Amino acid sequence: MIQKIVIGSDHAGYEMKEDIKIFLQNQGLDVSDFGTHSTESVDYPDFAHPVANAVEKDETVLGILICGSANGVAMTANKHQGIRAAICWNEELASLARQHNNANILCLPARFIKTELATKIVNQFLQVRFEGGRHERRVDKISC
Repeated sequence: MIQKIVIGSDHAGYEMKEDIKIFLQNQGLDVSDFGTHSTESVDYPDFAHPVANAVEKDETVLGILICGSANGVAMTANKHQGIRAAICWNEELASLARQHNNANILCLPARFIKTELATKIVNQFLQVRFEGGRHERRVDKISC
């Protein structure tokens, strides 16, 4: 059971990150914030790598990364061997990312979705479990 969430964002995702952090804490989850801590311009890899490292080290931890499009943080996180970061802009994608791909980092596009929808996506990502079965074989083929 997932009890800990690690979260990070760049400047474009800062405000959404702060709102999601409160949402997660209100759910009773332990949340570690890897930054950024303002809307001042920063480089997304500086926050995506630490989140990916934390998830890679502990399978009971899920990550959330937020930037303007979600592309930068997803590309960065997916450079890590044990990471399966998925860009999701609706609840169904979040559900499928967990069910079929065993995604362990959710990437949200702050410039394209509102925080209300983002919290619903996060909730879906956290509630759904990996189905395994035929999907396990496919997920096992992802790593190089």
